[in-house]
Amino acid sequence: MPIQAESAPITSEATPQAHSRHLPLAGTTNFRDLGGYQGLDGRTVRWRKLFRSDHLALLSPESQLQLLRELGVARSADFRGQREQTVDHYAIDGLQHHSLAIEPTLVQRAFSLMQQGQRLTPDHTVVLMQDTYRSFIHDNAAPFAQFFEMLLDSDAPIVFHCTAGKDRTGWAATLLLTTLGVPQDVVLQDYLLTNDYYHRPAEAVAAAAHIPEEVLQVLWRVQEPFLTAAIEPVLQDYGSIPNYVEKVLGVDAKAQQKLAQMYLE
Repeated sequence: MPIQAESAPITSEATPQAHSRHLPLAGTTNFRDLGGYQGLDGRTVRWRKLFRSDHLALLSPESQLQLLRELGVARSADFRGQREQTVDHYAIDGLQHHSLAIEPTLVQRAFSLMQQGQRLTPDHTVVLMQDTYRSFIHDNAAPFAQFFEMLLDSDAPIVFHCTAGKDRTGWAATLLLTTLGVPQDVVLQDYLLTNDYYHRPAEAVAAAAHIPEEVLQVLWRVQEPFLTAAIEPVLQDYGSIPNYVEKVLGVDAKAQQKLAQMYLE
C-alpha cells in the first residue's frame, strides 16, 4: 500500500529555527539532522540530537575536530558490515564508535548473478533492493534493537550511518521517526532527500565501471518502493511500526514514551 499521511511539506535546507538539515561535513555528502519534524502531540524532534549520514571514514581532520565537536556528536551507530568497517575504518577523538553490523548481501547477490552470466537490469535490481529491505524486518532486527537501546541509554547527540546512508540508515530513520510520531509522508520525504545529497565516491565509480549506469542509478539512489517493501509487511503483521518496534525490537510503550521525552520538544 502507498505511504500516506497529511502534513506540511518539509524543506531540505532552511527551517523556521534557522537550523540547516543538510550539513556540509567535509568527507561526507549525506550528513543530515533529523530535527524539526513534527511528532507526537504536536511536539517537534529536537535539533542537533539525531543525525543520519553516509560513512565517516573520509572525514577531513578539520571537520572531525571542528564541526563534529560543535555539534556535540559523542557517539556513532555504524550499520556497515564487518568488511566495510575494516576497509573504511575510522577512529575520531571524542566519538564512541558502536558496531551494529548488517552485512550488505545485496551487492554480493548482484555480483554473483553477473558472474553467472546473467544480465542485471534495473527492474531486477529494484527487486533485489526490495528483498534487502524486507530482510531488515526480522533477519536483521537485532542491530536495530541495539540502536534503540543506544537511543534510550543517553540523549547525547548521535550519528547513525551505513556506507551511503540510504538503506540500512534509511530503515533506522524510518523506525525512529515513526515511533516519535512523525507522519509517514514526512518520513518518506526525509528518506528521499538522499537523492538530493548523496554522491558516489570516486573509488565506487571506478569499481563499478563494468555495471550499466541504469543499474547503478537503482543501487546508489532510493525509491519509495524500496521503503514500502518493508513497511507493508510490518503494517500487515503488526498493525503499525510502533507495534513492530515493541513486539520485535523489544521497545515497549513505556520505553517509547521515554524516547518521546528525550527527543521531542
